[in-house]
Amino acid sequence: MTELTTVIHDASEIVVGPGTNAPLERYENAAIAVTDGHVAAVGPTDEITDEYPAANATHAIDASGQTVIPGFVDSHTHGLFAGDRSDEFAAKLGGEQYQDILAEGGGILRTVSAVREASDEQLLSNLRGHLDTMCAHGTTTVEVKSGYGLDTETELRMLDVIQQADEQHPIDIVPTFMGAHAVPEDEDAESYTDRVIDDQLPAVADQGIAEFCDVFCEEDVFSVAQSRRVLEAGMEHELTPKVHAEEFVRLGGAQLAAELGATSADHLLHANAEDRAALAEAGVTPVLLPGTAFSLGADYADARAFLDEGGSVAVATDFNPNCHSQSMGFAIALACVGMEMTPAEALVAGTHGGARALDRAGEAGTLREGMPADVAIVDAPSHVHVPYNFGVNTVETMLKGGEPVSGGQR
Repeated sequence: MTELTTVIHDASEIVVGPGTNAPLERYENAAIAVTDGHVAAVGPTDEITDEYPAANATHAIDASGQTVIPGFVDSHTHGLFAGDRSDEFAAKLGGEQYQDILAEGGGILRTVSAVREASDEQLLSNLRGHLDTMCAHGTTTVEVKSGYGLDTETELRMLDVIQQADEQHPIDIVPTFMGAHAVPEDEDAESYTDRVIDDQLPAVADQGIAEFCDVFCEEDVFSVAQSRRVLEAGMEHELTPKVHAEEFVRLGGAQLAAELGATSADHLLHANAEDRAALAEAGVTPVLLPGTAFSLGADYADARAFLDEGGSVAVATDFNPNCHSQSMGFAIALACVGMEMTPAEALVAGTHGGARALDRAGEAGTLREGMPADVAIVDAPSHVHVPYNFGVNTVETMLKGGEPVSGGQR
């Protein structure tokens, strides 16, 4: 028997998702009906409530003066970590470069030490706290990477904690293995690449606790050849490739992502026209991370050039100790101000685009009929207020599968 879970009615605006002949398919003075956790209908309030009376719903929400949008899909985070690196933020403000900090044993390697020393209970508590904040800010699906272990035992611990958090928290978590995140201090890149391929990947595959395999293809980290070896080995273990590409220099990671048919290529601050065309032709989703550029004081990726290629673009937070923001609303504001995206383009990139970057375009990122009712209700009359009211969380109510959620409560 079909159960009318939720009716949200009298919203100033409901954003369904990317439109066919317009940036957004949207309705004004609108309602959305949810049955069995999925969108049953969306449209003008009078039409929807005639067929799905709010009085018959388990949850009836009056959204007068508010905007209903799909829950955000944050398609790139390193949200599981321990320790604190706020002093490095201050050092960068004083002129130190990220790669110099890494070379001195800071950056990723510093977090690796903290993660190795932390208990599983502490790691899970840390991640749950970050997920609570993400949820409060409108995120309903998030990717979380390993990569602060750099050894088989700790990488497996991280992925196990990610799996536990997914089971306990209302946010859907997509797990990515990223053993090739940095090179340990006592090893060279080539020998560590061998260890990732020979030891870590088989163990991860045996446990079945990751969906994607990512690699930091970057100067002084992993070369294109080493990155190819890791990703091809991951594919042999049925892990879909992703690539950190062209963040600090143009090395060739975007071309590698296109060659391998990766689900996404991420960062792309130094990608050129050839890279953009290759990614578009291969159907690889560019994931742009304006918060990273903001935190590094770097130039932003050229979002307009990617959009002009005609493919989908994603915007994500890159939440990590070096980019300490869990807010997709802030990422969308930066996408508008720093990357010159329109509010509609940025919202689509943070919802439908993020879902494409995680191979979940049919499961998240829009509010079309039949989709899971993952909803954020914004306390403002239009979607433009998400970036317009930057620095403030405009999300008032979160629903996962049509059920109101708050923080870690299912």
